[in-house]
Amino acid sequence: MISVSDALEKLLTLVAPMPVEDVPLRAAAGRVLAREVKAGRTQPPFAASSMDGYALRRAEVEPDAMFKVVGESAAGHRFDGPVKAGQAVRIFTGAPIPEDADFVVIQEDVTRRGDLITLGHSPGIKDNIRPAGGDFSAGDSLPAPQRLRPADIALLAAMNIAQVPVSRKPQVAVLATGDELVQPGDTPGPDQIVASNSYGLAAMFEQIGAEVRLLPIARDSAASLRQAFALARGADLIITIGGASVGDHDLVAPVAADLGLDQAFYKVAMRPGKPLMAGRMGRAAMIGLPGNPVSAMVCGVVFVAPVLRKMLGLNDVAVALQDAPLAVDLPANGPRAHYMRARLRDGAVHPDTKQDSSLLSVLAQADALLVRPVDDPARRAGETVQILIL
Repeated sequence: MISVSDALEKLLTLVAPMPVEDVPLRAAAGRVLAREVKAGRTQPPFAASSMDGYALRRAEVEPDAMFKVVGESAAGHRFDGPVKAGQAVRIFTGAPIPEDADFVVIQEDVTRRGDLITLGHSPGIKDNIRPAGGDFSAGDSLPAPQRLRPADIALLAAMNIAQVPVSRKPQVAVLATGDELVQPGDTPGPDQIVASNSYGLAAMFEQIGAEVRLLPIARDSAASLRQAFALARGADLIITIGGASVGDHDLVAPVAADLGLDQAFYKVAMRPGKPLMAGRMGRAAMIGLPGNPVSAMVCGVVFVAPVLRKMLGLNDVAVALQDAPLAVDLPANGPRAHYMRARLRDGAVHPDTKQDSSLLSVLAQADALLVRPVDDPARRAGETVQILIL
C-alpha cells in the first residue's frame, strides 16, 4: 500500500491540462478561463454622471447661484457642445458629461423654474462624476486560469469579449461493475441492489467541470468488461467502480491489464477506499475506485477531483484542509488514514458514530470529512483537527 499523498502525486502525473477552445460568452459561465484576456475598450468610455441632476462648472458652484439650462444629456444621447459660464445641462445617471462641465449638482439640491435653476444652500463638494476608465481601461486583463463566476461573465461582456478561451471539458467515462447492480428505476432481483455510485460520482465530476458518460453496467465477466472498455474509447479519463480488489469476481485489474493498462499503483493506506488502482490505458488515464458507495464517493473527493482540476488547468488542485475543534473524544487511529464522515455544529466537528463504508445516508448528512492521519494518537474534545469541507 502507498500513502494518500503518494497516490495523489502519482495520479496527477497521469494527466495533463486539456486543450483550449473558444466558446461564446453565453456558454462560458462555470468554465475555466485558459488564457489571459484583455479588455477591448475602456469602461466607462467617457466621464459619466453618477446621479440625476445638472452638469455645470465647479468654479461656479456656490449657494443660491443661478444657471440657465441649455440642454439635456441622457444615457445614449450626449449633449453636443460646451457648457459656458452661467449655463447648466440637465443630466441623467450614466449620461456623458458635457464638454467643459466638471460638476453635477444632484436634482434634490436644485430649484427649477422654466429654464432657470437655483442651487440650494448646501450643494455639497462631491462632483458626482464617474471618470473615464474608472472601472477598467482598454488592454487591462482578466488573469487565467480561473473558474468564471457570474460576475466574471459580466466583466467579460463589459470588456466587449464575445468569444472566451476556456479549457476543454475533460471527457470522463464512468463504468460501474457487478452482477448485483441494476439501474435506478429497474426492479432489483432478490440478490441485487440499485447502482448509486455512478450517479453520485457523475454529479460530482460534472460539478467540477467534466463532461460525463455513464456506461452500461458491466457484468462480472471478462467479455462484459472488455465490451464496456470498448465503449469508453475516446474518453480522457476512465473511472471504474468496483471489481478492483482481489476476489474471484474482481476482474477489472486483469482485464484492464490485458487491454494495455500501465498500472501506476494499487491499494492506498486509507479508509474508506483501500482498493484503489490507477494507470494509463492508451490515451486515457484510468482510476479504479472501490465498490462500496461511501468509499467510491470519498475517493472521488480525495483523488478524482484534484485530477480533474489539473485537467482543467487550475493551479490549486490539491484538497484544501481546514482546522476545526473536535467536539468529542476519539480513540487512536490505526495504520491507514481515516476520512470520517462528520458534521459541523456550533463551531465544532462531530464525527458520526457510524462509519461503515456502505452507509450513504451518513455521507448525505455529512458536510465535512474529519481526516485522521496514519497512527494519529487519541484525541480529546476541544483539540484542533483537520477537516475537508464537502
